[in-house]
Amino acid sequence: MKRLDGGTFDVLVVGGGINGAVSAAVLAGRGLDVAIIDRGDWAGFTSSSSSNLAWGGFKYLSNYELNLVRKLSMSRNRLLKAYPSNITQLGFLAALDQTSPFPPWLAALGSSAYWAIGNFQTHRPQFLGPQEIKEQEPVVKIDNVRGGIEYYDAYLRDNDSRFVFNFVRQAIEAGATAANYVEMTSATQHGANWNVEVRDLETDQTHQLTAKAIINAAGPFVDELNKKWENETEHRIVYSKGIHLVVPRLTENERVLAFFDDTQRLFYVIPMGQRSVIGTTDTRVQTPFTDVTVEDREFLLEQINDRLDLEKPLTIGDIISERCGVRPLVVLNDGNDREDIDWTTLSRKHEIDLDLERRIITIFGGKITDCLNVGEEVADEVEKLGFALDPDLGDWYGEPTDEVRADFMAQAKRMKLDELRHKQGVEPLSERLWRRYGRRAFAMLDEIREDPAMGEDILASADYIRAELHHAARHEMVTHLEDFMLRRSKIDLVVRNEKIREGNGLAEVANILFGEDGEAKLAAYLEHKDSVLAPG
Repeated sequence: MKRLDGGTFDVLVVGGGINGAVSAAVLAGRGLDVAIIDRGDWAGFTSSSSSNLAWGGFKYLSNYELNLVRKLSMSRNRLLKAYPSNITQLGFLAALDQTSPFPPWLAALGSSAYWAIGNFQTHRPQFLGPQEIKEQEPVVKIDNVRGGIEYYDAYLRDNDSRFVFNFVRQAIEAGATAANYVEMTSATQHGANWNVEVRDLETDQTHQLTAKAIINAAGPFVDELNKKWENETEHRIVYSKGIHLVVPRLTENERVLAFFDDTQRLFYVIPMGQRSVIGTTDTRVQTPFTDVTVEDREFLLEQINDRLDLEKPLTIGDIISERCGVRPLVVLNDGNDREDIDWTTLSRKHEIDLDLERRIITIFGGKITDCLNVGEEVADEVEKLGFALDPDLGDWYGEPTDEVRADFMAQAKRMKLDELRHKQGVEPLSERLWRRYGRRAFAMLDEIREDPAMGEDILASADYIRAELHHAARHEMVTHLEDFMLRRSKIDLVVRNEKIREGNGLAEVANILFGEDGEAKLAAYLEHKDSVLAPG
């Protein structure tokens, strides 16, 4: 906040979802003086409600959006290469029944085309007969299944919001100024500069800053900001609501199960550690503020129970947590309300509008898979404003080199790090620390050497050691307990509320993160959880 107050910046990025985060990372990494703010937490809205997938958009083939599929597939390939510990190739097994819109032979043809469009960078797809599906996934009902395919895409091994925060951290390390829970209250253009007033929502203090250009990366709220600035754009946003239900693990296999629901729309069962995520839905809404309804839950539970051979049907009591968010879908700003179009055909493409005179760049739509493309295109638009960027060396994204990883693993092996804990069904501690923290994990090794208690789990129901909490307190901009429990980690997604509350672990988490304010932060977190607690 001290750097923000009175600061002069080349670019101010408004919005800390995936679009804003990659914009800040690429521009700071290429030499500009960047500030980024969000009126909530990083990835606190749409970017924390995704399916956690990095995929080329197989379903867009049915609308003949070949260019979009190609672009997304290439971006997925780059992400797999740049984040080998964080993004993993994964099989998608699609079972096609009598109500599916495509016969199995056509889906098999499409999967081969999809594989080719992605430069054959994933495993080869395969056609499966009903009995082969049953052999590979006994949980799938095959009574009405005509056949299926298994093709390959990728998913995030942690959660989407943590992936977004890594770009914010990358921007900070390149010199950017970043502040969450800061709201823009006014912005006026004077000559070549914008005079901006922001309000710190934690202290209610206002601050002034100057920026030569503004990037509107407010996701579902981009139109709201543009209206404030009276900024006319070629595109605008419409909203589609999607939900996910997190339930106990439904299959032991590490793959996605794909089905067509009764409305002939794809939905999935996605692995999330020891849990499964069922979703998503697609409902047109008029506002970005949405909730999971009784009808939403009942629809997804009915669809999955009809397609899986479970010991007993899933009920509301099996739901561990829920996710609900809106997709900001791009349409032309031509006055057409588009009530007459097929809503589900609108894709997750992105568009970037540039107002040269007002020096505003607006990012519409997009998805996590497309993030590197968005970052590079934003940099191109910024150059049109007259900024001289450093050459793009590709060092504003990605994990450290294999040599750095090997050094970390060698140190972890010498100190027998993986022998410190013996939890069933969890990955080795060395792998987890490297995936989550990269170079910063070296400091955790030092802390554990000095004090073995730093290697102990804090929450019995979750998979976090004491050193990780101290790291989050120092480096991860955790302002409220929910920031850590839901976004820097995924504890709130995969652990039942009553399990989280058990023992003294949660109080210690709050004390490490917030010191003397820990008790008050814990009380506020528990009060919030009680107000939005999912059934079960």
